Amino acid sequence: MAGKRREIDTRSIGLDLWAATAKFVTGKENLHYGLWAGLEPVAGNLGAAQEAYSAKLLSFLSSAPSRILDIGGGAGETAKKLKSLGHRVEVVVPSSFLAERCRSNLGPDTPVHETTFEDFASNGRFDVCLFSESFQYVPMAAALEKAACLLRPSGYILISDCFRSEAFRSNAGTRRTVGGGWLLSDFRQALAERSLEILREEDVSEEVAPSVELEQEFFNLIGYSVRRIDSGLSASHPLARFLAAFLFRLVVNRGRRSRLANRLHGNKRTAEEFCRFNRYLMLKIAPASRS
Repeated sequence: MAGKRREIDTRSIGLDLWAATAKFVTGKENLHYGLWAGLEPVAGNLGAAQEAYSAKLLSFLSSAPSRILDIGGGAGETAKKLKSLGHRVEVVVPSSFLAERCRSNLGPDTPVHETTFEDFASNGRFDVCLFSESFQYVPMAAALEKAACLLRPSGYILISDCFRSEAFRSNAGTRRTVGGGWLLSDFRQALAERSLEILREEDVSEEVAPSVELEQEFFNLIGYSVRRIDSGLSASHPLARFLAAFLFRLVVNRGRRSRLANRLHGNKRTAEEFCRFNRYLMLKIAPASRS
């Protein structure tokens, strides 16, 4: 019997593409949002906005050298900053492309584990388990429970990520909305059920929201390029264009085609829409018995 056809991992492809694009624009391979307070949301300011984000994130850390597990560490840019501050870092990242970029950016003295967090194993314990825009990609219960088990007695979990607001719950099933992450009310309940206490929390939703519009402009640029190529093929090689379109419809189902079209040609991913359905939080969390 033929094996099940593997789905294209569009999430990994998107992350790999964004890492390459970010490096082209800013000279660094940061994958996270930026903080845009006082900055015009244009590509030329992306580097400054991402540096402002990093500075805010690092303000949650102790100045004392710590052993940090960077979960979903992207291309290693955050880990590089942590190392420059004297911290010892290990990175967990499932993408082979990003794992290779981590090794290149961080050098041989920084362990890079090419695996999912669910499958990660370690005999050591960490002062900090860091999720920088990676928490939403790990099953919530598994992420919290495993991170808590990996902490040293005085350790804590640092999460910086997007969560769905109650407005998203009331809108569920009506249409797709910008943003993502776990429902915030479910997350707070999961913390309480596991005796995890929030030591510090900051809501930076309005400051990160312009990143959504800049990202949409980037995809619209790709969409425009695709339309121009398609138009040129239709005029010069109509048969080849017909066959390419036929194969595309054969390989990619209608739902995925619709989502891709919205991504490349849509204009509904706005900062206002993001803030309506999401809260972007930076949180420092520790087991209540140790806090």
